[in-house]
Amino acid sequence: MSPPVVFVPRESRPGETRVAAVPETVRAFAKLGLDVAVERGAGEAAFVADAELEHAGARLADADTWGSADVVLKVQPPTVEEVGRLREGAVLVSTVFPARHLEEVAALRDRKVTTLATDLVPRITRAQSMDVLSSQATVAGYKAVLLAASHLGKLCPLLMTAAGTIPPARVVIFGAGVAGLQAIATARRLGCVVEATDVRLAVKEQVESLGGRFIEVEGAEDLEGEGGYAKEASADFLRRQREEVARRVAEADAVITTAQVPGKKAPVLVDEDMVRAMHPGSVVVDLAVESGGNCALSERGQVVQRHDVTIVGVENLPATVPLHASELYAKNLLNLLKPFVKPGEDGADATFAPDFEDEVLAGCLLTRDGAVCHAPTAELVQEEVGS
Repeated sequence: MSPPVVFVPRESRPGETRVAAVPETVRAFAKLGLDVAVERGAGEAAFVADAELEHAGARLADADTWGSADVVLKVQPPTVEEVGRLREGAVLVSTVFPARHLEEVAALRDRKVTTLATDLVPRITRAQSMDVLSSQATVAGYKAVLLAASHLGKLCPLLMTAAGTIPPARVVIFGAGVAGLQAIATARRLGCVVEATDVRLAVKEQVESLGGRFIEVEGAEDLEGEGGYAKEASADFLRRQREEVARRVAEADAVITTAQVPGKKAPVLVDEDMVRAMHPGSVVVDLAVESGGNCALSERGQVVQRHDVTIVGVENLPATVPLHASELYAKNLLNLLKPFVKPGEDGADATFAPDFEDEVLAGCLLTRDGAVCHAPTAELVQEEVGS
């Protein structure tokens, strides 16, 4: 019997630069007794050289390793073609975002692949070190502020010079989750005056602890859902929120929107009238563009000018900071899987024995033994794809 093969392929989806393993995690998996195979060039776009991975204990492999791997680690959801390359009974550990990839989910089901969808890891205290959504949102929130600053035609901090005083840039941030809080912290470091709004009143203290001002909206305390996520807001609340923040947006130099509802289209929080009211040269960075967008005028994957305002709809911001985004993501996977790897004793090989009764694995188990195990996704697959 040989040790389980953990395979890390090159990412195939356009624009993806991250990799699911880095030297630190390869070294940890190898120390546990696993056979870590990394496809040649898998880390190239993330500035992780083959030689570094090999030195850490990986063996460099070709794409045909898909068919012999026991566990496959990925960043992006697999394509249907990639699912077909997995052996039946293999374990896939990857983001899937199942509501957006129902055909791929059906293929994983039919292939009898055990899929651990990292985007479904429950937000509980024990799973914080495994939470890929949080780690990648941290990167996205940071980069969003840099994008706003680079597109803004003015400086960010207060400057007092011999030629006169330059007032600080004003930034309004929609959503005070992980991405929003990182955006607040980064904007404050650049010297901006920051205001933030969120449907969850509980985040007010966190916003203020980072130096931001919280824009309160009546009814916000009623909209915190399970696991700390925001619940979908009512049309009436969204109307009142727009009225409350419209004045602040009109005065802002930059607006960063991060509001998303798991499994649903992102709410439109910045409409055309609000964009039209902004100063010429202002910027909107829409982090929710991949799930429909918080700004009515944002275009997925594009930077556009509307009413003299620059609207940034760049997708997959973590992939624009691939080295550190990969390091964080790879550590999330290591922390998720490590408890279920049993090192061999007395010369025996290591084994990978996931406990699907464990609350973390149970929460992110998407497919297994020819069935879709995540109930909301199972319903969608049945409706959209069929049996």
